[in-house]
Parts: sequence; C-alpha cells; structure tokens
Amino acid sequence: MNDDTFISGEKPAPKPTRAWKKSPHLVLVVDDDSDVRQLSVDVLTASGYGVEACNDGDAGWQALQTRSYDLVITDNKMPKMTGLEMIEKLRSASMALPVIMATTFLPTSVFVRKPWLEPDAVLQRPCSNEDLLEAVKKVLRKDDNLKSRT
Repeated sequence: MNDDTFISGEKPAPKPTRAWKKSPHLVLVVDDDSDVRQLSVDVLTASGYGVEACNDGDAGWQALQTRSYDLVITDNKMPKMTGLEMIEKLRSASMALPVIMATTFLPTSVFVRKPWLEPDAVLQRPCSNEDLLEAVKKVLRKDDNLKSRT
C-alpha cells in the first residue's frame, strides 16, 4: 500500500518520505497530489535542500510535532486537514515557522478575515519550478535574516 492509499484509522500516520542533500535547510512538502509532491521534492533536492514530504495536512502536522523544519510548503485542499487548518494549528501553537502555500485554490477571503493565517508566500498553481525555487530562497533568506538579529 503506498502513502496515497492510506486510510485513516488503519495505522498510525505514515512517516514523511525523505530526500536528503547536505543543506543547512530542511523543507517539509505537504501535498496530496503524489506527482506534484514528487516534483517539488525533486526540484528542491536538486537545488541542494534537505526535503521531507507528507501526503496530507494531518501527516504534515504529525511530522511538525517530531522534527524541526526551516520551511513548510503546503497545498491547501487536502483530505484530513487542509493547508489552512495546518497553518492555523502552527499559529495557535506559536510555532515560528515560515510557510509557502502553493495551491490552485487560494483561500484569499480567509486571509482578508484572518490575516494572521496568511503564509509568508503564496504560489498559484500551476507554477514553474523557478517560481517555487525563488519563493523558497526569498522566504528562507528573510527567515535567516530574522534569526541573525535575535
């Protein structure tokens, strides 16, 4: 059984898949579309990032409880927990972790009503590999600058 056919309640949440390169940054990719998830992992890994991936928001949230990441890239519309719900949990838990939402379905009306849920960057899908990498570099650079000031 692969991670796309996991049925809630049968087993504990699957561990995130990993693609490692020597990198100072570890990125968590959360997307229920296996092709999009794998493409993101491949692009980020080829660019030198350490990457872990999960197939839905619930598995992503579980991964965030067990490991420290430098960045989360998430889809929004997913089973079990949406990207927006995952961001809300992050904010409620005071986890200062940058988030990029890369999705076809941007919840812009929610961002207007609840601006604290707005991610650090938004990518409208489909987006190019270059757009993804540019957003990652920009968000991580901003986060590195904030960490160096503290």
